[in-house]
Amino acid sequence: MRPLVVLLVAVISTLLAGSDSIKTLVFPTQTSTSYVELVPQKPLNLRAYTMCMRVATELSGEREVILFAYRTRDYDELNLWRELDGRLGLYMSGEGIIFGVPELGPLQTHLCVTWDSTSGAVALFMNGRKSLTKIYKKGHTVQPWGQVILGQDPDNYVGGFDEKQCFIGEILDVNMWDSVLPDSTIEDMFAGRTAPTANVINWGSTALLFQGNVHIVDVER
Repeated sequence: MRPLVVLLVAVISTLLAGSDSIKTLVFPTQTSTSYVELVPQKPLNLRAYTMCMRVATELSGEREVILFAYRTRDYDELNLWRELDGRLGLYMSGEGIIFGVPELGPLQTHLCVTWDSTSGAVALFMNGRKSLTKIYKKGHTVQPWGQVILGQDPDNYVGGFDEKQCFIGEILDVNMWDSVLPDSTIEDMFAGRTAPTANVINWGSTALLFQGNVHIVDVER
């Protein structure tokens, strides 16, 4: 049945990509079984990236919340967390880096993370505003052949989920590029203006594989 699910979801994604609506994922309850797997346009073999998403949650400083998880068979290659104290943490294969930014809430927030291996420069954007630049994982490479998960943090290869770390709320407009986009482009994305087509994860055409209690809602752009 899995190939059929992939085909149906891919068809839905293609239809939505050509419409005036955008698909939104709603995770309504705390669970260790509900998640969505994203099928990237190409393997995440990355020495630079820009990753963006829109997110809303009513979990306010109650616990850790996973926002984005990419794991290979051996490592958590790229995870974005809302930490227990409300800060945001980026983790790539080990110790992470933390950004002290305003806490996420029930109103949609546009988040972007940019990272470049050559310099190690990493920055967080929240609603088009850029954080200070930090240095993280200089010379590192994000390894390919893993799986991208929304809604859960996999402690092993798509498993080992903990319901006390799951996401509850709304996620949409998840996109990833294999380069660092200009600050002005990220500001344009936040404002809803035209942006370059994402070549690693493209929300308009990436296939989504659903598991458990996750709802997809179409909203007008």
